[in-house]
Amino acid sequence: MATTTTPAEKTRYSDEELLEFKELIISKMTKAKDELDYLQDSIKSPGENATDDTFSANKLLEDNSISTEKEHMSQLAERQRKFVKNLEDALVRIENKTYGICKETGKLISKERLRAVPHTTLSMEAKLKQSR
Repeated sequence: MATTTTPAEKTRYSDEELLEFKELIISKMTKAKDELDYLQDSIKSPGENATDDTFSANKLLEDNSISTEKEHMSQLAERQRKFVKNLEDALVRIENKTYGICKETGKLISKERLRAVPHTTLSMEAKLKQSR
């Protein structure tokens, strides 16, 4: 008796589906890299309102504010770098044809989840187990 494969038994996404995800990831990566460039430029540049005053209470407050803002921008930049790396890793999985396979369950991650979080390696089932 011949066995038929239903969509629920599919073990990987087709090349056409992988191409769709690849285009989505490349689009997101372009935006993410642009944001990272902006953040890195903001960190490097001095405060926009920097003055040449040698001493004033306002200058001390302003310097502290700039320092705090740069620290916050550095944290955002680090998160953005991690996001870009995760997207790059997803592209590698596409090339290896392992993209969209949950690393915990071995089942396909839903297309809806992959469209929302294209760099994910966990299905909702595995993610929910993780948070318990």
